[in-house]
Amino acid sequence: MRILILHRVTDKMIRHAAGIDHAVHDVTYVGPSDRLATLPSGLRCTLIERPDTGDLTEEVLAAVEGLPPFDMVLALSEFDLIAGARVRAALGVPGDTEEEILPWRDKVVMKSMVAAAGLRVPRYLSLPEALTAGELPWTGETVLKPLDGAASMNVHIYPTAAEALTAVREGGVVPEGPERDGFEVEEFVSGPIVHVDGMLIDGKPMAMQASRYVGTCLGYAEGSPLGSVQIELTPELSRWTADCLAAVNITTSLFHLEGIETPDGLVFLEVGARFGGADVVDTFELATGVHMPSRYLQMVTGGVAADDLDWPEPDGSRYGWFCWPSHKLGAEHCRIEGADEFRESPLVYRWSQRTEDEPIKTVLSYADTDIPLAGVVGPGDSAELDSFLSSAFATISVEPVNPAGPVAD
Repeated sequence: MRILILHRVTDKMIRHAAGIDHAVHDVTYVGPSDRLATLPSGLRCTLIERPDTGDLTEEVLAAVEGLPPFDMVLALSEFDLIAGARVRAALGVPGDTEEEILPWRDKVVMKSMVAAAGLRVPRYLSLPEALTAGELPWTGETVLKPLDGAASMNVHIYPTAAEALTAVREGGVVPEGPERDGFEVEEFVSGPIVHVDGMLIDGKPMAMQASRYVGTCLGYAEGSPLGSVQIELTPELSRWTADCLAAVNITTSLFHLEGIETPDGLVFLEVGARFGGADVVDTFELATGVHMPSRYLQMVTGGVAADDLDWPEPDGSRYGWFCWPSHKLGAEHCRIEGADEFRESPLVYRWSQRTEDEPIKTVLSYADTDIPLAGVVGPGDSAELDSFLSSAFATISVEPVNPAGPVAD
């Protein structure tokens, strides 16, 4: 089989060679040079660099122009799902279509389908509908976000619904024109945020793990550290997960589902047919024995029949992960203080820390190779892992620095 992979996520996370038999299949990777460099040397495959400066679909199609037809197109990053569908359509390759993927990317479509299944969602309107309506059906805190947003980029929270609309109309937070069609507003629902991760085969959960965030993805986008700690997957949470996935037609896939815990029960936040970011994959494997991306690749490329896949029995151990962002520092190097006491804790499973002379990314990233500080904690119980992360977030400081001079402004 000839397989085309839109390669964005590092091989360290995906483990392509463990999931795809490269001796049997002809695999072509198209990606930026730094991501292609993460693939194992000597792997039997074709590597094609794309500029990573323009439209992803166009770059991929230009990269493979003139090559023999492909049988499969894979895109595992949430940023690439729609582009993957468009590449399939252009090349005439079977697989998930843009229409099928839309409920997993478009936040208005996904919430409408979840609400239609009788599950609670935040009240919401597309931005054009909200601007036409004049007044929103809620008055309190309001979230403005892209329909297909990821990592909470370009998300804004306003104290009232009226202020949110004023910010759009008068503040120019979203320019007039077609761009407004790509945004929505929704009521802000307060409460801890949980995420459930796993894999389904024909609608049956093969492996699942629940976690609760320490911090928020929006806070990370704004410059604060983020983490999550694994928690008990209660029968209620398991049923809610199954109902949400069925509502948006995720049946055979990896998934990452988020919800808000409220006194009245769980409120749907969003879902994706993908694995979670940061160190969700690693902590999931530590707790369940299942490496999600490579297991999924095994299944979809025919390496192992679904019925023959091995699903280890979890031993009840729980883990957590943490990361500090760098995209708001305004510098390519940083200084970390207050970390030593945490680094030496017996709860630390893995610790990844940049020195002052090691560069960091100036764009938003969760990859531990890109950011100042990241790691995994555990095993431990949920409460002590949560306490460790909360204390570390309150104590450790990350400051911009020029290794050849004073701290940057």
